[in-house]
This record gives sequence, C-alpha cells and structure tokens, in this order.
Amino acid sequence: MNQNFKRYMIFWLSQSVSQLGSAMTGFALILWAYEESSSAMAVSAMAFCNYVPYIIISLFAGGYVDRHRKKRIMLLSDTIAAICSVTVLILNVSGKLAIRYIYLVNVILGSMNAIQSPAVSVATGKMVPKERLAQVSGMNSFSGNLIAVITPVLAAAIYGFGGMSLILAIDLGSFWTAFLVLLLLISVPEEKKEKKRRESAFAGCKLGFQFLHKNKGIWMIVLTMSVLNFFSRLTYENILPPMILARSGHNSIVLGIVNAMIGIGGIAGGVIVSVRNEYKDRIKMIYIPAMISFLFGDLLMGLGQNVIAWSVAGIAASFPIPFIMAAQNVILYEKIPQQVQGRVFAVRNAIQFSTIPAGILLGGFLADYVFEPFMQSQNAAAIFLHHLVGDGEGSGMAVMFLCTGICGSVFSLMFSHRKEMDELR
Repeated sequence: MNQNFKRYMIFWLSQSVSQLGSAMTGFALILWAYEESSSAMAVSAMAFCNYVPYIIISLFAGGYVDRHRKKRIMLLSDTIAAICSVTVLILNVSGKLAIRYIYLVNVILGSMNAIQSPAVSVATGKMVPKERLAQVSGMNSFSGNLIAVITPVLAAAIYGFGGMSLILAIDLGSFWTAFLVLLLLISVPEEKKEKKRRESAFAGCKLGFQFLHKNKGIWMIVLTMSVLNFFSRLTYENILPPMILARSGHNSIVLGIVNAMIGIGGIAGGVIVSVRNEYKDRIKMIYIPAMISFLFGDLLMGLGQNVIAWSVAGIAASFPIPFIMAAQNVILYEKIPQQVQGRVFAVRNAIQFSTIPAGILLGGFLADYVFEPFMQSQNAAAIFLHHLVGDGEGSGMAVMFLCTGICGSVFSLMFSHRKEMDELR
C-alpha cells in the first residue's frame, strides 16, 4: 500500500471521529434552539448563517489555499472551530447562551469550512493515488452516512443524560484526537517552494472562474450540480421532517426510522463505490444515479403514506449519491492541475452550494404558503392530487416531492447525453 495512502487512511479515521463530535454538537444545538424558541425558523436560520459565509468566502479562498501549506490551513481552521466550541461551552455553563451567539458561531464555522474544504480536497489529491480516488470518495460517503445514522440517537441520549455541556466536552475530545493525529502523524506532500507573485483574492477567484468556464464539460457539471442541490434542498433536506411528522401523527419514531434508512442507503452505496475502481462512462455515473435518486426517492416519498414506503424511498434517494460524488471527484482530480486545484475547488464549492440557502428558504415558504393551503382547497387539481398523495396535513409537502422528483429526474436525464461532456466520459 502506498505510504501516502496509509497516511490518508489514518487521516480519514481521525477526521471521521472529529466529524462525529461536530455532528453531535450541531444536533444538540438544534434541540437546544428549538426548546428555547419553539421556532422552526430559528433552526433554519442556523443553517442559513452557516451556508451564506461559506459561499461568499469560498469565492476568494482558493488563492490562499494554493499559496499556503494545506496542513497548516487545516490545523488553523480546526483550532478556530474548537475555540467556538469552548466559547459555547462557557456560555452554556454560565447560563448566558443565547440563539444570537449560535448564529455568530455558525457564521465563523461556515467561514472556516470555506477555507478548510478546498484544502482537504487538494490534500486528498496529493496523498491518494489517482486509481484510488473513487475508492476514497466511497469511504467518505460511508463515514458521512454512518455519522448521519448514529448522530441523532447518540446525541439525543447524551443530551438527555448530561445536556449540552457533556456533548461539547465530547466534541472537544474528538477535536484533540484529530488535531494531534494531523499534527504528529500526517504529512501532506506540497509543491516545491517557488517565488510566486502575490495575487489578490479577486485574482484567485477570477482564475478559478476562468478555468471552469474554459473547460466546458467541468463547467456544465458544476452548474448542473448547483441546480440538483437546489431541488434536493427544496424537499429532502428541508421539508422532509415536517412532512413525515405531519403525515405520521407527529410520530418522532417514524421520522427516526426514515432518517436511519436514508443513512443506511448512503452507507450501502459508499461501500460499493469504495470497492470499485473503474467507471466506463463517468458522465453517466453522475447523471443516471441522480435521475434514479429523484425518480424513485422523491416520487415514492411523495406518494408513500406509511413508514415502509418512506423507508424504501429514503434508501432509493441516498443509495445513488456516493456514485455521483465518486465520478465527479475522479473527473475533477484528473482534469484540474494540482497548482490551481485550491482556486478551482473553492470556486466550484461556492457555485455548487450557492443554491442551497435559496432552496432552504423557498422550500419552507412554498410548503407553508402555497402547497399546503392549495391542497386544503376545493380546487379540481387538488382533489385529483388527493388520489395520489392522500389528503390532510402534509399532503401539500408530498406534492412538492412529486414536483422535485419529476424535475430532478428529467433534468438529470437531459444532461447524461450532452455532447459537451464527451471528453470527460
């Protein structure tokens, strides 16, 4: 096994531990915020405060990442994140924690993620042999989905036993594990030091845009992924919990089962991707799984009216995602020169995630003020839709799933055959 790849395996394991700690803190903060405010909007605003600075700073972070050592960037961003956790812990213990402080912390964390994410992407490309990039993407999908499955159960149990302070203490412990492993055991290969003309943040952003725009196939992948992200945030990652709760008589156990099935589907997909090394047509490996995810995941989630149907839909939606990510990563690492990867990955992140805040806010607005009232009306179209999705509370959100299922699957199928992407297949 390649020595750098061995180091990456250690890095991946330690980062997975740290991500679990961070995920538990995020889940506990949602529980705390909802207990304090009884407002779903307050919880949505937490995610909004994380995504917006991430998108803005991503536009300008690439040049900084390319010019500086990736290991130092990761250590710095992890340290600032740990300082945020310590601050929240102190405020909580002193009884002064307020939602406005959590908003501020999320702004800082989103900003640090904007710098850390491209640094991790570039470091991965340097440590992992090209023939193992798809395998690594599968490993990341596996760990991410495993964390998604166990976080709610583990965090809820710890939160009930020791409250926010205990979860924050565990998060800090996981941080120190990842920090010391990265500091002492991980060596990230770097380019030889050369005297480089210092460029402005705008120049780095411009270079990233120019590279993407010049490479039409990659540019199209980035733009289409931003559209698919928008569709997914309208429903699956936004109104799924309220829809399941509304249609199950506010049964939190049903919601927990469906969330677990979504995670299990992602784990299964990640395992399969991690043992595969070759893709005959990488463009189809992006868009055909995306089509399957929307067609069978969203449509069945909208049509289903019990926990079995929703669970099958959750698996169908999440199982294809690791294939999408793996094929996309293989293309990007192969086509983007290492010396500009930081700038290109940073701009790519900004574009692909730029639609998420809009999807989050628009999805909630459409559910509350458009689709739910429409399905409670006596409109002929609403009466027809009752035969498909049922009636009562949550039926409007179910119709939204039908809409994203149709739009997402048709959109994905259209781009699986575009000639502009032939050179990337």
